[in-house]
Amino acid sequence: MSMHTGQPTRPGQEPIDVNDPGLSRFDIVREGARRDDIEIVHYEEQVVPGSRAERRLVRTVAGFFLITGLAATAFLAIYIWWPWEYQPGRGGDKMFTPLLGATLGIALLGVGFGILTWGKKLLPKEVSIQDRHEGAVPAEDRVITSQTMLYMADELGVRRRPLLGMSLLAGLVPVGAVAAAPLVGGLISDPHKNNQMMTTGFAPQDGRKIRLVREDGRPIRPADISAGGQITVFPGIEHGVSNRHADSPTLLIHLRDADAEESRRNNERQGHGGYMWGNFAAYSKVCTHAGCPASLYEQQTNRLLCPCHQSQFLITDNAKPIFGPASRRLPQLPIEVDAEGYFVAKSDYTEAVGPDFWERP
Repeated sequence: MSMHTGQPTRPGQEPIDVNDPGLSRFDIVREGARRDDIEIVHYEEQVVPGSRAERRLVRTVAGFFLITGLAATAFLAIYIWWPWEYQPGRGGDKMFTPLLGATLGIALLGVGFGILTWGKKLLPKEVSIQDRHEGAVPAEDRVITSQTMLYMADELGVRRRPLLGMSLLAGLVPVGAVAAAPLVGGLISDPHKNNQMMTTGFAPQDGRKIRLVREDGRPIRPADISAGGQITVFPGIEHGVSNRHADSPTLLIHLRDADAEESRRNNERQGHGGYMWGNFAAYSKVCTHAGCPASLYEQQTNRLLCPCHQSQFLITDNAKPIFGPASRRLPQLPIEVDAEGYFVAKSDYTEAVGPDFWERP
C-alpha cells in the first residue's frame, strides 16, 4: 500500500497540472482519482448521445416525473377541496383518505422509478479501484473536488437533455408542496370545524340532554348501582349502543363516601367542579393509549385497568395514568340527574376521547 503524497503513485504516471486550461473536466477528474489512489479501469456511455435510444429513455424518465407531478397535484387538490367531513352512510367523504393514500403512493412510485431508470439506463457505467491510504490533503484537491462535482452534474445530462430537468422540476415541486400541505392545512380548512371531531353521542340534541342507558337501552337511576360498583353506559339515542358511536362507551362509577370526597377535591383542582353528581363519576371507557376498552375496575384501590397494555388510571385523581404506556388521563363526562331521576350528561365530553392521535386537536 502506498501513502498519499499529493502526486500520482502508480508507476509510469506523471503529475498533471490541474490548472492547465487545455485539460478537459474528465482529465481533472481522472487525475484527482489517481492522486487518491483510485484507478478508473472502465468507463463507457450506455447510450449514444443524440441517438433514438437516448431520446426514448429521456421520454420514459420524463414521463415518470410528470406522473409524479400530476399525482402530487391531485393530492393537493383532494386535500384542499375534496369533502372530508364525516356524514353517516355512504358519501364522498369516505374516499378522502384512500384518495390521499393512492395519489401520494403514485407520486412516490413515479419519482422512484424515474430516478432508477435515469441511473440504471442513462448514466455511464464506471468501474474504479481504490487503495487505502492516509495523509494530509493538498490544496489542489479543492480544484479537483469542485471539478469532480461539476463533472457529476454533467454526467446527469440535464444540459443536453433539457426535458429531464423540466420534468424533474415539474414532478418534485408538487411533491414539496405535498410535504408542506399538512403543516399549513389548518390555515386552509379547520379540521375541527363545527367541533365534529370532538363530538360523541352524549352531545345534547336540540337542547335536550342525553340520558345514560344500559346496553339494552334502559335508563339508569342512582339506586341501580351500589357503592363501589360500576356499570358501562351508552348515550340514550338512536344507534347509541352501536359502532356508529364507538367513542361513547362510558364507565359510570359509584364511589364510596371518602373516595368521592377525594375525587371532588381533585376535580376542583382540575377545573372540573360539578362534573360529578353526588358520589357518582363517569369516565370514558376508551383507553387513551391505543383505544382498547379500559374496563377492569378495582374498587379497593379505585384503579381502572386496561387489559390490552396494562395501563392503569386512578379514578379518584381525575383518572390520571399511574402505570403503563398511557400518557393522558381518561376524559370525564359531566353528569347529573334529570327531573325523572335518571342520569343524564350535562354536556358532551370537554376533552378528546381516545388515544392521543385520535380525535385530539
